[in-house]
Amino acid sequence: MTNSQLTPGVVPGRLRANDYAANFTDVAPPLQSNEARIAADRCYFCYDAPCVTACPTSIDIPLFIRQIATGTADAAALTIFHQNILGGICARVCPTENLCEGSCVRMEAEGKPVEIGALQRYATDHLMAQGEHPFQRGPATGKRIAVVGAGPAGLSAAHRLAAKGHDVTVFDARPKAGGLNEYGIASYKAVDGFAAREVDWLMGIGGITLESGKALGRDFTLESLRSEYDAVFLGLGLQGVNAMRAEGEERANVDHAVDFIRELRQAKDLSGLPVGRDVVVIGGGMTAVDAAVQAKLLGAQNVTIVYRRERERMSASQHERDHATHSGVRIICNAAPLKVHGNGAVREVEFMFTREGANGLEDTGERFRLPADQLLRAIGQKLDGAPEGLAVAGGKIDVTGPGRTSLSGVWAGGDCAVGGDDLTVTAVAEGRDAAEDIHAKLMGAAHG
Repeated sequence: MTNSQLTPGVVPGRLRANDYAANFTDVAPPLQSNEARIAADRCYFCYDAPCVTACPTSIDIPLFIRQIATGTADAAALTIFHQNILGGICARVCPTENLCEGSCVRMEAEGKPVEIGALQRYATDHLMAQGEHPFQRGPATGKRIAVVGAGPAGLSAAHRLAAKGHDVTVFDARPKAGGLNEYGIASYKAVDGFAAREVDWLMGIGGITLESGKALGRDFTLESLRSEYDAVFLGLGLQGVNAMRAEGEERANVDHAVDFIRELRQAKDLSGLPVGRDVVVIGGGMTAVDAAVQAKLLGAQNVTIVYRRERERMSASQHERDHATHSGVRIICNAAPLKVHGNGAVREVEFMFTREGANGLEDTGERFRLPADQLLRAIGQKLDGAPEGLAVAGGKIDVTGPGRTSLSGVWAGGDCAVGGDDLTVTAVAEGRDAAEDIHAKLMGAAHG
């Protein structure tokens, strides 16, 4: 243990220089070719495979695994990319244990599913490493489409529309494309700048212009886009952060977990990132786990996740929860923050124990405190105001069918729209399906 680990407060350099690289290596190293063939041989190649039904993008999983088993990894990658153009990042970040692998018949029979995620990564990495984009654009249609948001939904929509022969302009408020894949997931899940490399590879289809640093409502309006383009797709994500609603949460070193992760993802030197000695993370989702584990990897001595409900209600998967505890993170459930104590900066967080009651969570009357020189809030994000004229339901843009909004010529998908569930793979599916609907609408109008 270094002296900096023992130092209270939020400080950089808690570890030795070489420890940072070791801590942030690939959490799931890729399969080698012989390992991939062995893993593929475990597949039963089911007819009406439940893994396909469980995949939001409906990838033909038995087919691509059979293609790997027969030594045609590039064909397997094409099978994946036809359904999910961001299959590379999804292979790294998808909660496969809740989706395809959780539905695998091997899981039910043996408790160990086919390694679908690892096999998907093996195939997609193999094809992407060749450098050339595998798809070509269709004949030019003369139609122009605006995509707002360069996250998974927007990129998926843009690629599918470009492949159909449309000209697409993607606007994003941030300096780099990728959305949560670039700014919001743990570094050890997508090492070596994979998210950015995947965007560059996707753009190889041609016909897509990226306008970075351009925000809806600041640099242009929805109405101006509707007047200038033939169609608009909104993949805005969720920009706002929910309040913790605890007294004293305005104190120094009380931060949003998404900001903590974003700064870490964009840092060129991890040793320069400050982190607390005693870190408390409020929340129960993937963001909470990613923030907590990375705080530990940066050298925090004590890291605790506190969640207000029972452990089984956490939205983070069992695999993610186990990863957190194996990394040295403590998880406390059935507790909610009441007050942040400290003189200017946080020093302790006071909690109440909770229980499920007839009308929701109830206060048991019991209290406890945790020392904290850094408090990270991971209690969900919200749409930071829908563009004027769009119908909203449940705090998100209301959509019907494949992303149709209440405004003619405007579609939406991903986390900003009703149905979005904070998963990259779902956002990809919604962007893809909206693009197909946009294409059908435009070409139907063109030929009608």
